[in-house]
Amino acid sequence: MATHKRNIREEFLFALVLGAAVEGAAKSVGISKRTAYRWLADPAVKARLCKMRSERLERSSTMLTVAGLEAVKTLLTLQAANQPAPVRLGAARSILDFGMRLREHADFSQRLAELEAEVESIRPTANRE
Repeated sequence: MATHKRNIREEFLFALVLGAAVEGAAKSVGISKRTAYRWLADPAVKARLCKMRSERLERSSTMLTVAGLEAVKTLLTLQAANQPAPVRLGAARSILDFGMRLREHADFSQRLAELEAEVESIRPTANRE
């Protein structure tokens, strides 16, 4: 019986991860709204929901990264001399814009990592635990 409840709970959480409202997710798996909110008050359930959302976001990010490579190829193709000038201009602007944003993001990430490492190195040992 516990396995059955766990599966329903996972289905409920998955519905939430996909964007359903609590009431809709509860109805979709056949539990009451009250049960849904009681489950969501449980720290272990909250942690599981957070982990599921994080995993979903990571998968989406990976898919976008892969799609990004194809998008760059498309933009480079649109820059070809046989394309109309407005198409080439639009592709060039997009490439420059996205390139600058990516560079800024990489720089910011590196600077943030350096600052975090510096803060960690000066933090007293007792506070690290």
